[in-house]
Amino acid sequence: MHSDDQLEEEEDFGPSRSEQRREALGVLTLALQLVQQSDARIGQIPMDEDLRKLVLSTKRITAQIARKRAVQYLAKIMRREEDDALQAIRAAIDHDKVEGRREAAQLHRVEYWRDRLVALGDEALSELLVEYPAGDRQQLRQLARNAQQEKLKDKPPHSSRELFRELRELILAGGAQEDAPGNDREDDADLPDDTDRT
Repeated sequence: MHSDDQLEEEEDFGPSRSEQRREALGVLTLALQLVQQSDARIGQIPMDEDLRKLVLSTKRITAQIARKRAVQYLAKIMRREEDDALQAIRAAIDHDKVEGRREAAQLHRVEYWRDRLVALGDEALSELLVEYPAGDRQQLRQLARNAQQEKLKDKPPHSSRELFRELRELILAGGAQEDAPGNDREDDADLPDDTDRT
């Protein structure tokens, strides 16, 4: 009977060692993600000031072994934080990842349209203006032609960069789709239909 009481007490000890290890590795991963953020971003992530100072000082360590030890120490300190505080930090970092992917997709879309305009000229311009009617046809046409000439003559890509800037403003202002150029297969698939209509 006494042994049954001991078993019940042992069962109430909380998470198993493997669960504790998984949690510790999760916090270590979070600590690594934190020290990879920019100083400005670390300043925006919700955490107490002592932890923020520790993250910033750990980030400044450049020697590989010393940095590894410092990150492990940071993770040890972070494990003392409440679960809610760690969840807030994770949520902020995950939000940044989603935002970064969205921005990257928009930049890919701008590059996609710039390359199409330079390669196909007026045909691509007509397609672009169907999707983004606010675009200045004359200015975009001139920049695309100048960029074509720069490419042919191996000149610095001044007009190509200017075209990129114009397209970025147009696409961001026009509520661009957040798909990467690889996902623009609908544009390519619809190309014969679009050209028939114009």
